[in-house]
Amino acid sequence: MTEQQIRFVARLGAAMSASNYPVTLVRDMLERSSGKYSVITDVVALPNHVQVVGPVGAGGSVVKTAHVEKPLRFDQVFPLARLVSAARSARVSPADGEALLDEILDRPAPYPAWVTILGYGIQSAGLALVLEPTWLNTLTAFVLGLLVGVFWTTGQRMDGLAALTPVVSAFVVTAICVIGAQHLGLDHVGLRALIPPLAMFLPGAAITLSVIELTSRDVISGSSRLIAGFIQLIQLAFGILIAAQLLRMTEDHLSAVAVNRIGPWAPWLGVAVYSIGVMLFLAPPRSFLPWLLLITYAAYLAQFVGDLTLGSYASGFCGGLVLTVAALVISRRQTAPPAITLILPGFWLLVPGSMGLIGITELFGAEGDSALPATLISMISVAFGLQAGLVIWQLTRRKAARRSD
Repeated sequence: MTEQQIRFVARLGAAMSASNYPVTLVRDMLERSSGKYSVITDVVALPNHVQVVGPVGAGGSVVKTAHVEKPLRFDQVFPLARLVSAARSARVSPADGEALLDEILDRPAPYPAWVTILGYGIQSAGLALVLEPTWLNTLTAFVLGLLVGVFWTTGQRMDGLAALTPVVSAFVVTAICVIGAQHLGLDHVGLRALIPPLAMFLPGAAITLSVIELTSRDVISGSSRLIAGFIQLIQLAFGILIAAQLLRMTEDHLSAVAVNRIGPWAPWLGVAVYSIGVMLFLAPPRSFLPWLLLITYAAYLAQFVGDLTLGSYASGFCGGLVLTVAALVISRRQTAPPAITLILPGFWLLVPGSMGLIGITELFGAEGDSALPATLISMISVAFGLQAGLVIWQLTRRKAARRSD
C-alpha cells in the first residue's frame, strides 16, 4: 500500500506541474498529502519532473518518479484541483485517486476544433478593443486570431510543428498586417495591433512563475522557466523582425502609440468580449463565466487605476496584486472555482509580455538602447504584483487565525 501511496502523490505532483502550479505549491502538496497518508517522504519537484522517495518494509525505500508529456488543458485543471484538495486531506484513497487522475488525463477536449478556433478569434478581438480600440484593428484581430487558432490546433496534433508555431504565427500575422497597411495606404503599422492574435504565446505565466520560484529559492525551477519564457518571447520577436525586413519595413513605419477611435468605453467592452472568447477557447465549465468576468474586470480596473496614478510600469504591479488577492478571496467560497483557474486567464488580459514584445521589436530601431530595460520591467512588474498579493493573503490569514485562537 505504501508504494501505491507514493506513486499516487508523485503522479499527482507531476500533473500539477503540467498545469502551471509553482513548484513551491507542488512540493507543499506532496509533503502534506504524504503526511495525511502516514508516509514520510523526501520530495524533489521540478517544472517537468517529480520524484518522491519513501520507506517500504524492512528498512528499505521506494523511489517513484513521474512526469506528464504535455501540459494539461485548462478544462482539465478544474477536476485536478478538486483531486488535489481531496489528496491534501486524504479524502481519497491512492487507488481511487490514481483512477481519477487517469480519467482527468484521458479526458477528451470538451469542444470540437472549430469552436476552439472561433473562441480564440473572439478572444483576440476582445484584446484588440483593450489595447488599441479601432474597428479595423478589432476586425483584423478577429480574422488573424482565427488564423493563429488554426496554426495552434494543428500544432497540438503534430508535435514537430508545435515548437515552430510561435515563429510561424508571428511571421504570418506581421506579414499580413504590413501588406494590408501598404494596400490601404497607411503610413505605419501599430505594434499593439500585432499583439492580440499572438497573445497566447506571450510568456506571462512563465515569467510570473519564475519570479515566484526564484524569490522562494527554487533556483533551478525559476531559472528554467525564466529562460523558457525569454526564448518564447524571442521567437515572437524573431518572426516579427523577419517579416518586417523581408517586406522592407523600417522602424519609422512601426508605432507603439495607443490609438482609440471607438470611444473610452471600448476597452471595458473588450474585457467582456475577451472573457467570452476565453470560455470558448479554454473550455472551462459554463459556471465559470460569472467568476471570470468578476476577476478580469477587477484586474483590469486595478491596472487602469494604477496607470493613472502610478504610471504604466506600476500598472502591471497593481493589476497582478488585485488579480491574486481577488482570486484567493473568491476561491474561498464553496461554489467558486479554484484560485489557479482564476489567475491564469488574467495573465493574457494584463498582457505582462506585451510591452516586452514591443520593446524587443524596437531593438533594431533608434530606441533600442532603452528597449531591453523596458522589456524586463514591464514583464516582471506583474510578477511582483502577483507575489505581493500572495504575501498579503498569507499575512491576513495568519492574523485571522491568531484572532480565532
